[in-house]
Amino acid sequence: MGMTPKSGVLLLVSCVAAIAGVGSVFELAYGNPKFGELATALILIGSIPLTGYTFWEAVKDTRANFK
Repeated sequence: MGMTPKSGVLLLVSCVAAIAGVGSVFELAYGNPKFGELATALILIGSIPLTGYTFWEAVKDTRANFK
C-alpha cells in the first residue's frame, strides 16, 4: 500500500499552510497586506508549526502503512 486518504489530507493541509506562510512573508515584506499586518502576521506564525506538524504526521502515517 502507500499513501492513505489520511496521509493525503495531512499532506494537502501541509502544502496549503506552507503556501499561506510564503504568501504572508511576501505580503508583509512588500507592501500593504490585504488582511492587515496583525492578521497576516498571525497567519504566518500559525502556518509555520502547522506545516511542519502535518507534514510529519503524513510521513509517519505513510511509513506505518508500508509495514
